[in-house]
Amino acid sequence: MVVGYLLTAVAERLPRRRISIKIIIPIARVLIFGTAAYLVLGPLLRLSAAQLLAVSGLFGAALGFGLKDLFAGIIGGLVLVTERPYQVGDKITIDDDHGEVTDIDLRATTLRTPDDSAVSVPNATMFTANVSNANNGQPEMMVVVELAVTASADVERVSAIVKEAMMTSKYVYVDDDHPFVVLIEDESYYRTIRGKAYVADVRDEFAFASDVTERSMAVFDSEGVEMPEAPVHVSEHR
Repeated sequence: MVVGYLLTAVAERLPRRRISIKIIIPIARVLIFGTAAYLVLGPLLRLSAAQLLAVSGLFGAALGFGLKDLFAGIIGGLVLVTERPYQVGDKITIDDDHGEVTDIDLRATTLRTPDDSAVSVPNATMFTANVSNANNGQPEMMVVVELAVTASADVERVSAIVKEAMMTSKYVYVDDDHPFVVLIEDESYYRTIRGKAYVADVRDEFAFASDVTERSMAVFDSEGVEMPEAPVHVSEHR
């Protein structure tokens, strides 16, 4: 749809307004399709607006028995547009699928996953699945980076290293409403350093995590800070 392409182009030129502008796309699509259906079917069948709505309801009910899943998706799409549990541009998790919402149509929501795959999730899924929204319509998003060091490591020094890596990252976003913090948790044979900070753009989630992790580990190595064989975990919260 031309309107969708135009709005997307404008959104990409205004990073701070990108999500706000993209929210309009699914709403515009519903309005345009609904208006087109009325303008085409109304004169053709010579029905009033009330009659057209009634006929549409009966037609939908008749087809609903055979196309239950399709109509469930459409109902879900209408609920998404009106209630907005998530919006275009949000980073969400639905069951096992995680990614950025790139499109919401009347049948399904499209997610762009971290490995750049497009996943189509039926809108009806939202009625039965848990939905986690990491940024809730905001361009900023909290990213949590976890690293592990041995129990003998200097807690103050490793905290300072991770904090410095976050503060100097080109992706970080810090102000009074978006602070950052470094926490230390003692495990059985190692310590976990958990750094929490916001990125200015949700799309920088993994770039920020990689940047902080790589530079922190480089300083750990140069200063002789030992790291156990433990996985690094990245998660996001709002």
